[in-house]
Amino acid sequence: MPKIKRYKTNYPGVFYIETKNLKGKERTYYIRYRRKGNLIEEKAGRQYQDDMSPAKAAKIRGIRIDGEDLSNNEKRKRLKAEKIAEAGKMTFARLWKEYETNKPDSKAIKTDKGRFEKYLLPIFENKEPHEIIPLEVDRLRVTLLKTLKPQSVKHVLALLKRIVNFGISRQLCQNINFKIEMIKVDNKITEDLNHEQLQKLLIAIDNSEDIEAANIMKLALFTGMRRGEIFKLKWDDIDFDRRFITIRNPKGGASEKIPLNDQAQQVLENHPRTSDNVFVRSDGKPFTDIRRRVNPIKQAAGLPDNFRALHGLRHTFASILASSGKVDLYTLQKLLTHKSPVMTQRYAHLRDDALKKAADIAGKLIIAA
Repeated sequence: MPKIKRYKTNYPGVFYIETKNLKGKERTYYIRYRRKGNLIEEKAGRQYQDDMSPAKAAKIRGIRIDGEDLSNNEKRKRLKAEKIAEAGKMTFARLWKEYETNKPDSKAIKTDKGRFEKYLLPIFENKEPHEIIPLEVDRLRVTLLKTLKPQSVKHVLALLKRIVNFGISRQLCQNINFKIEMIKVDNKITEDLNHEQLQKLLIAIDNSEDIEAANIMKLALFTGMRRGEIFKLKWDDIDFDRRFITIRNPKGGASEKIPLNDQAQQVLENHPRTSDNVFVRSDGKPFTDIRRRVNPIKQAAGLPDNFRALHGLRHTFASILASSGKVDLYTLQKLLTHKSPVMTQRYAHLRDDALKKAADIAGKLIIAA
C-alpha cells in the first residue's frame, strides 16, 4: 500500500494530506504536539467539510498544548466512560421495568403502567431518583391538578414513591433527597341508599334479564364483598355446608372467611355453573369491569349517576348493619375484611344514632312502667 504523502504548512506542528472526492481534491489537516511527555498526532478537520484551515488547526493545537481542551483520544475515552456510566444508571425508565417485572400481572399493575407512561415517564425518564429536585415534583403536582381530580393526582405521586421505595429496597438506586408531599384527599364518602331507593333497586335487579350483573349486585348487597373479590370468587371458595365464603387475598392481605347468609346462599345456589369462577362473561372469562352491565339496572332503579353500583352496595350493606345498633364495629370490621378499624369508623355515627334511639325507647318504657 503506497505511503500517503504529507504536506507541511507555515504553522509548526500542522500538516495535511490530500484526498479526492466528487469536488476534486480536499485537504485534511493534522496536528502534532506533546502532552505529558507523549507525542500526539491527531486529525484537526477537513478543508471543506469542517471548514478547516492551517490557522484554525494551529489554534486547536495551541489550546490542546495548554491543556484547555482534550485530545481526540481523550475525548473518545471520556465518551466511552460516559456511555458506560449511562448504561449503568438506574433511571426511572429502568426502575419501572424492574418494578413491573416483579409485580404480578393484574389490573392494578396495568393501571400503574398507564399512569407511569402518561405522567411520570415524560418528566423523569432518564433521571435517577436522587437527581430529582422538589421543584420538579411541585410542577408535576400543579400541572396534574389542572386536569385531574385530587385523588388521581395522589395516585400518581404515590406511584412515584412506590417505584423509588422498590429501587431502594433492592439497592438499585439512591433515595430522593426530599419528602414528597402527598395530596390530602377527603375520601371518606359513604355512599348509601335510603329505604325507597333500596326497594326500587331490588325490583330493578329482579326484573333484569342480565343474570350475571343482577346476581353480582345481589351478592355485593347481601355480603358487602368488594368488587374485585366478587370477580375472583370461585365455586371452590364457597362452603355451602359450613356456610362460609373464603375471600382470597382481600386487598392484598391474607385470605379470610365471611359467613354465607341465607340470602347470599340462595343467590349462589340458583346461579348457573359454567366455569370455575362463579361469575363469568359470555366468553367464559372472569369479569374485570361490569359498569356497562350494571348501569341499566341502576338507571331502571332511578339511582343517582354518581352512585357506584358495587362499591355503593358494599357501603349500603355496612350502613344498614351499623344503623341497626345490633352489630358492634369490631364485628362489622371483620365482615368487611378491613385490616384496621380506621376504615370501619366511618360507620360509627350510624351505630351511635341507633343506640341513642334505643336508649330513648328504654327511658320512655321505664317512665311508662
